[in-house]
Amino acid sequence: MKNKVLSTIKDYNLIGENDNIVVGVSGGPDSMALLYVLLEIKDLINFNIYIAHVNHGVRGEDAKADQLFVEGMAKKLGLPYYTKNVNMVEYGKEKGISSEEAGRELRYGFFREILELVGGGKIAVAHNMNDQAETLIMRFLRGTGIDGLKGMDFVIKDIIRPILGISRKEIETYIKEKEIETVLDKTNLEPIYSRNKVRLELIPYIEENFNPNIVNTLWRTSRISSMDSEFLEEFSELRYNIIVKNQDKRSIILDGRKLLEEHRSIQQRIIRLAILKINDSLHGITEAQISSVINLLLTLGTGREVHLSNDIVAKLTYGDLIIEKGISKSINKYSYKLNFPGLNIINDIGYSFDIKVFDIYKDFNMNKDKNIKYFDLDKIKGELVVRNRIDGDRIIPFGMRGTKKLKDYFIDEKIPKELRDKIPLIVDDENILWVVGYRTNDLYKVTKKTKRILSIYYN
Repeated sequence: MKNKVLSTIKDYNLIGENDNIVVGVSGGPDSMALLYVLLEIKDLINFNIYIAHVNHGVRGEDAKADQLFVEGMAKKLGLPYYTKNVNMVEYGKEKGISSEEAGRELRYGFFREILELVGGGKIAVAHNMNDQAETLIMRFLRGTGIDGLKGMDFVIKDIIRPILGISRKEIETYIKEKEIETVLDKTNLEPIYSRNKVRLELIPYIEENFNPNIVNTLWRTSRISSMDSEFLEEFSELRYNIIVKNQDKRSIILDGRKLLEEHRSIQQRIIRLAILKINDSLHGITEAQISSVINLLLTLGTGREVHLSNDIVAKLTYGDLIIEKGISKSINKYSYKLNFPGLNIINDIGYSFDIKVFDIYKDFNMNKDKNIKYFDLDKIKGELVVRNRIDGDRIIPFGMRGTKKLKDYFIDEKIPKELRDKIPLIVDDENILWVVGYRTNDLYKVTKKTKRILSIYYN
């Protein structure tokens, strides 16, 4: 088991030298096996282990006994130990979620508190091959696609699953061979939760009547689905970069015509990807809602909206699909001085501007990243400011001659009215340098005569 877990750690880059690893330990066989195998591997990779235990407040004295057991084990092993008492039932009622989901939120919230205390790192949890089988069955019964059938990942953000590829039988053998003490959570033996019913009743029934190797079969399914899902995600990201017209932390504008040229599967993935870029999560976003967004495009429903959550809206304007988060109908005027060179973080508007100054040199190549622009520094007059539009603003769009009213430029570019007051403008004492996310001013372009360059990267 040690060698298999070590291979997993190396293959998926789960743990590196000097990493801080918070190990969630309930005291049961799975988490104790995880703890001990990591201790073995610690001799080969130098990293720090912190034990974390949560008392969920639902099993009375049994839960307290488990808590004391894990505390004693931590002392015996000489490892830092953190514990917390919570009430997942009450928390679930307050949040309007199931007790299982409440317990999960409370656990990971506590684990991340520990990570902050120790200076960052990763959370190791004891999900294994059998847990993966249960997950796939539950998702299939609820209805899912290829992304759901890939199951849990070995690593996702700060969470790692070193024993995900280990079966429960292998864990039981390891526990017995190493003579590791464990505790038994009696509720795991009671079919009171959906997952318990799958584990205790459905999987044994399938093994007896249909496929004795169902756990391994589902594991192979998860690996195949994971591989296909990964390819589709990478392909969708490439197509997204072609289709996106503008993006910032609060809104995404997609070329509706180009999006409709994609296969339906890729359309859905691109829309989900756009939501993730402004929201960090797809929680609560259903396939039916994504389909409604695509139907909006198909029916050319200009002016119509699809509400994806309390603060995320998708709408069609000028043939473009706009996905916004938390944008109010009105916006105040703003103006902030930009220091250069230097990083300017402006929390009030949710943008940062990293400004650099350097002399031009032979064979200089400009970065083609949409978020970075270059200007002739010697043409800039006075201070740099970021603000939104005001009456009378004009610009000479890059590659054009003659000034144009900013209002007319917005109309020509088919920028929705509700976004026009929100677009940041980089200005000096005389002109607009850059309509951020769109065009720069031709007056400030870099030429063969340019000696010093000012670059601005916005995020």
